[in-house]
Amino acid sequence: MRVRLQYGREGLDVEIPGTDVTVVEPRFVPGLPDERAAFQEAVRRPIGARPLREIVKATDRVAVVIPDLTRPLPTDRLLPWFFEELGHVSPERFTIVNGTGSHRVNTLDELLAMVGPHVLDRYRVVNHNAHDPDTMLPAGKSRDGETVYLNREYVEADRRIVLGFVEPHFMAGFSGGLKGIFPAVADIASIMRYHDARTIGDARSTWGLLEGNPTQAVIRHNGSLLPLDFCLNVTLNRKREITRFFCGHPIAAHEEGCAFSKETAMVACERPFPIVVTTNSGYPLDQNLYQTVKGMSAAAQIVAPGGFIATASRCNDGFPEHGNFKKLLFDHGSPREVLDAIEAPGFSLYDQWEAQLLALIRLKARVGLLSELPADEVRRAYLEPIADLGAAVAGELARIGEDAPVAVLPEGPQTIPYVS
Repeated sequence: MRVRLQYGREGLDVEIPGTDVTVVEPRFVPGLPDERAAFQEAVRRPIGARPLREIVKATDRVAVVIPDLTRPLPTDRLLPWFFEELGHVSPERFTIVNGTGSHRVNTLDELLAMVGPHVLDRYRVVNHNAHDPDTMLPAGKSRDGETVYLNREYVEADRRIVLGFVEPHFMAGFSGGLKGIFPAVADIASIMRYHDARTIGDARSTWGLLEGNPTQAVIRHNGSLLPLDFCLNVTLNRKREITRFFCGHPIAAHEEGCAFSKETAMVACERPFPIVVTTNSGYPLDQNLYQTVKGMSAAAQIVAPGGFIATASRCNDGFPEHGNFKKLLFDHGSPREVLDAIEAPGFSLYDQWEAQLLALIRLKARVGLLSELPADEVRRAYLEPIADLGAAVAGELARIGEDAPVAVLPEGPQTIPYVS
């Protein structure tokens, strides 16, 4: 079967061998015929909140939080409509906060691509830096009694607004909502506590689950320490077209978005598969191995124990080189050793959560990777380098049986399969 995989900017056509191949894709929802008109309707008739224009006064200082470059939100389209709607507020009253969480700050060229030249020229845009305490202020206490610090521009604002998109998330259940605030504009210590080994290792910290999810519970508590006045969330299709708006109250609007996302992006499978082919949804999500764990996790939901996950993810930005993800993998000899280190009492190291999840996936299945990473580095991350994805699947079929079932997730974590 010939399948087009989401890979980098251009995609990748692959011949998948086998006599029993199942392609698992989300239900395609066409983009809205008039996104701007739908935006106006959504912010003027929001869910559980007053209209956006009524919330923000001309004299307010407004913090607008957007997701960073690793998220495919069409911010360049949304922000002009947003500022048009709030035309009674002068540009100098706004600060756009790039919610990087614990990721690296984005370059000027990246910010230009994210928000567009018109917005970058007229509005102040700042990168959040979780590692710089001078740029943060206390917002309140977490459930464990520790102080949570949030971005200074966000804390000092009179009105706070978040932009984001809703999709299944491998720890938080779904992205969007208050996740655009916490951990997006939080301090690194709070982010570390949020990603502790016990919470990440909890079976309820998983795709598509809100109720009882300990990760989502931390997000909602810490993200609500200061009033969030308006949530502007969307759902997207594979073409990066907006399919729906979910705007208004940060909980009520988010939950409606999650219900729609679950209906369209989660797919039931009748059986597990010994071979699963996956991606990380192409650019901008497949720029590094750290983010690629999401695509592997999606495949792990339906791979049979001891099976094989073949992953296509460009990883042109490396592991990445910043942070401790690469170090955690390279400093230990096996996935089990990684987990033993992370789960040891008192252990705390930035990026441990992604290494923990990768190790858990590897304990369930072998994982191959087609990427731009050097083969020796792929092996040191407990993965098998793949030069030809079709050949890798053919080799696995030759080993376990030519009629073995194969599942393909062309859009990676944009589709979350589960065994029904």
